[in-house]
Amino acid sequence: MVRGPDDPDQVFIGKVRGQGEDGIEGLASFGYEGSACRLSDEQQDRLKAWIAEMLLMAIEAMYPGKRIIHLFLDNARYHHAKLVQAWLAKPGCRIKLHFIPAYCPHLASIERLWGLMHKHITHNRCYETFADFSDAILTFLREEVPRKWHIYCDDVSDNFRVISPKDFRILA
Repeated sequence: MVRGPDDPDQVFIGKVRGQGEDGIEGLASFGYEGSACRLSDEQQDRLKAWIAEMLLMAIEAMYPGKRIIHLFLDNARYHHAKLVQAWLAKPGCRIKLHFIPAYCPHLASIERLWGLMHKHITHNRCYETFADFSDAILTFLREEVPRKWHIYCDDVSDNFRVISPKDFRILA
């Protein structure tokens, strides 16, 4: 999250990860007394749109004093759903969505964090049990990343460097 550079009444929130395999997608199938139930694609899309709307409402409630809340998202279908667009069009809505370009994971800080986690936790490693694997990931995210943030921040943060052409010589 970054405060507005010119307007303290604005807040900028980094990309909200498409809820994917560990979020909204996981709600698309559920079990009842051992029998699995699968939602149709249309039902899944409606559920994802409804959850996205609830997320927007929660984000707006988190920042009651902000005039505008800028939210950076991926281009998941449910972020463009009619339900979400109708909610955004309501009078007094303070959220402005910005969609990062498709196929640009380098613009999403969460993708860079997943890459860092892969490098330290999953790359060329095998875990005996899923519990061991889960513990390694959670320990890395909950303990190691905060403890070593001064080392990892440049790999994860959205601080892009401006490169001046005056600093380089072009060889043709």
